[in-house]
Amino acid sequence: MSANSFGSRDTLRVGDASYEIYRLDAVEGSARLPYSLKILLENLLRTEDGANVTADHIRALAGWDPGATPSVEIQFTPARVIMQDFTGVPCVVDLATMREAVRDLGGDPNRVNPLAPAELVIDHSVIVDYFGSPDAFRRNVEREYERNRERYQFLRWGQSAFSEFKVVPPGTGIVHQVNIEHLARVVMTRDGKAYPDTCVGTDSHTTMENGLGVLGWGVGGIEAEAAMLGQPISMLIPRVVGFKLTGELPAGATATDLVLTVTQMLREHGVVGKFVEFFGEGVTSVPLANRATIGNMSPEFGSTCAIFPIDAETINYLRLTGRSEEQIALVEAYAKEQGLWHDPANEPVFSEYIELDLSTVVPSIAGPKRPQDRIALSAAKRTWRRDVKNYVSDADVDEASKESFPASDPPASNADADGFRPSKPVPVTLDDGTSFELDHGAVVIAAITSCTNTSNPYVMLGAALLARNAVDKGLTRKPWVKTSLAPGSQVVTGYFERSGLMPYLEKLGFNLVGYGCTTCIGNSGPLPQQISEAIQANDLAVTAVLSGNRNFEGRINPDVKMNYLASPPLVVAYALAGTMDIDFETEPIGTGSDGKPVFLRDIWPSPAEVAEVVNTSIGQDMFKERYADVFKGDENWRSLPVPTGSTFEWDPNSTYVRKAPYFDGMPEKPEPVRDITGARVLALLGDSVTTDHISPAGAIKPDSPAGKYLREQGVEVKDFNSYGSRRGNHEVMIRGTFANIRLRNQLAPGTEGGYTRDFTQEGGPVTTIYEASVNYQAAGVPLVVLAGKEYGSGSSRDWAAKGTALLGVRAVIAQSFERIHRSNLIGMGVLPLQFPEGESAASLGLTGEETFDILGIEELNSGTTPSTVTVRATAPDGRTTEFQAVVRIDTPGEADYYRHGGIMQYVLRNLLNKN
Repeated sequence: MSANSFGSRDTLRVGDASYEIYRLDAVEGSARLPYSLKILLENLLRTEDGANVTADHIRALAGWDPGATPSVEIQFTPARVIMQDFTGVPCVVDLATMREAVRDLGGDPNRVNPLAPAELVIDHSVIVDYFGSPDAFRRNVEREYERNRERYQFLRWGQSAFSEFKVVPPGTGIVHQVNIEHLARVVMTRDGKAYPDTCVGTDSHTTMENGLGVLGWGVGGIEAEAAMLGQPISMLIPRVVGFKLTGELPAGATATDLVLTVTQMLREHGVVGKFVEFFGEGVTSVPLANRATIGNMSPEFGSTCAIFPIDAETINYLRLTGRSEEQIALVEAYAKEQGLWHDPANEPVFSEYIELDLSTVVPSIAGPKRPQDRIALSAAKRTWRRDVKNYVSDADVDEASKESFPASDPPASNADADGFRPSKPVPVTLDDGTSFELDHGAVVIAAITSCTNTSNPYVMLGAALLARNAVDKGLTRKPWVKTSLAPGSQVVTGYFERSGLMPYLEKLGFNLVGYGCTTCIGNSGPLPQQISEAIQANDLAVTAVLSGNRNFEGRINPDVKMNYLASPPLVVAYALAGTMDIDFETEPIGTGSDGKPVFLRDIWPSPAEVAEVVNTSIGQDMFKERYADVFKGDENWRSLPVPTGSTFEWDPNSTYVRKAPYFDGMPEKPEPVRDITGARVLALLGDSVTTDHISPAGAIKPDSPAGKYLREQGVEVKDFNSYGSRRGNHEVMIRGTFANIRLRNQLAPGTEGGYTRDFTQEGGPVTTIYEASVNYQAAGVPLVVLAGKEYGSGSSRDWAAKGTALLGVRAVIAQSFERIHRSNLIGMGVLPLQFPEGESAASLGLTGEETFDILGIEELNSGTTPSTVTVRATAPDGRTTEFQAVVRIDTPGEADYYRHGGIMQYVLRNLLNKN
């Protein structure tokens, strides 16, 4: 029960129902707040307990200074938690392990139980092994269950063992699309109260729900576990960037083009750690699907959230997707009563402002390795020709230059050289006898995938209409293109079938391969053997085009160096073209059955045609039917044997699910924090090292430490599955941390992948990061990581922090951190430190061969957090370099977690104290 210091408790009547609410207008200053901060204010009013949340916290938020640097800590209690299976399985493993730890320390294991609704959607485990055939979906599902049977049995146990925990079975859809189409409440009701739906998730793209007006963002798995157990999330009252939208999208521009434009603008503006909120008259013209698409991309421009307020479009979407009329009435009544209903004429106060005229958006793609690197489609060919030179050998570039420019007329500058392209045609013959030449720039993957776009019927049906027009012209996909269709929910195939357009997609090879997050997370599956061998043997710089949100290096497929994000219609277009070396404005996409050239403009559907098909093909009945029994699953799911009991019976032979080691030997009370002395550098890294570089993801190589471990356990290479599917086994994940094939550790120059130098050995020979870690830990040597700017950007991968900690890393010193990863490091007891402003490892002359002492950490034992600590690096020749590193423990709550050795240890000890 709230302390109700402001007398805000009241009753809201909606039809025949009455709900207890906490009125925002009871607090002076609330009316001027942005929508997102009003949601936080209600959260504090409802959870005010005089300890974690006080009247002073409420006054501080109501009196928010938009121009101030964030400094006031508040405790935010999410209404619910959502997970996908890659990140969710380790969460359930940790909860199961916590139950045993509580039992072993004399407590009641059933105290470890979600206190807030927690829902897990199994969507990350399907791999595109089969494609381009009518039976691809069935065969991929069969392989999925073969690979993941142990994990799925474990999740079924969790669903029965933990209350408030539900699992959406495989083959239903992608977590974020299922969230906005069904799970999101917008306004929650619980214990007679009505309050805003707020939701954190173990996937950074949880922000897709922001399009519905639901405040939430991605957190690490460890932070999500704490939230499930009733632990509030410590945060600073943020700066809020107001993003004003005006005008309307022009013909030819899609939601994907809009979101790539927004991503580029906000990344350039700088919104890391800030809230972004959309306002203005242009908001009303943005369909809910487009809002969700923009919200989904929040991690790509770095903001905590990217939220739209509730309005009539929200209500229309809730009705379309089959929510009850009672729920819809509650959402509208609550939003209007609390001042949460969008009024374009009422402009809130924001910290910063940015504006976009929607009519200026042009068709775009992004790549070849970052979502924020937007390229106007008209410039795609020349930009690819410029960028490909970074991915091919100098010999290829020189040869292309000779062919394009006679010796008597050499190019005057590199800029002039953009007119030619490196070329290395390689003959390939497939099993069916099809022969062709593969060259740099060949599109070998064209995937309609990812929650970002498959939730949007306008771009999905636009792709289907383009496919129809292409087939009618006699066009086909190129034979070297691996095509796939992985919708975010079963509703998508429902409206494809109702519209009669599915056969056209299938004719071009875009057969259904699964309902899940496939290519976007590296589950693209292997390329045909002959194509893969040709790429590897000739070091071809081939490309992937996907309708996803991530295109980081090494993420999509190990054979593919360059990855481009594009709208679903453009994915189809590039499958037809088969190459990035094409200018769609001036060059034909192919030759029609009549022998005439066909240009992209000839087959591109009009906005009116797309809108008509959307309006006639999608109905409320489809959502009601598909989500009628969403937790039931198919026969594969229902036939799985379910373990029983309040604690899990671990299978010692399991290579998928193993008891986590985090609580081994944990005392009932935390030991004092100690300074770090005699540490060695495990990795010296540059800028923009993402959690994809750190956290294990994608395929497991047979000769990698993780592959060797699995082989030692008797697992055949064909059954390795992916790192993501084995996140419940810490032995696999430790070995895959920092093992990304594109990681460049400057401590081991000339290497690429998970290599370092081991200074426990004479001369510091190069070895794998895992093997060096084993030796360092055996010798009792703590480890540090040195890094550049934006360390840990990307997905909220808890294993990027868990693996770091289990490798023995005690501190990470970087120029700057991405919000989620910095928080996750603290949650695992790893100290995040920042180089002094303007300094870096390079500017300080650090080579990574030094021994490090970090002094002043022990001040945390007194209950205060030092603003800086002294870092002393001693080189092999005895020379020392000393500097003051900024301590990036940003809140008192984070300091508590660090003192306890991590957030899970903190929560577990709190549970014991409450017994």
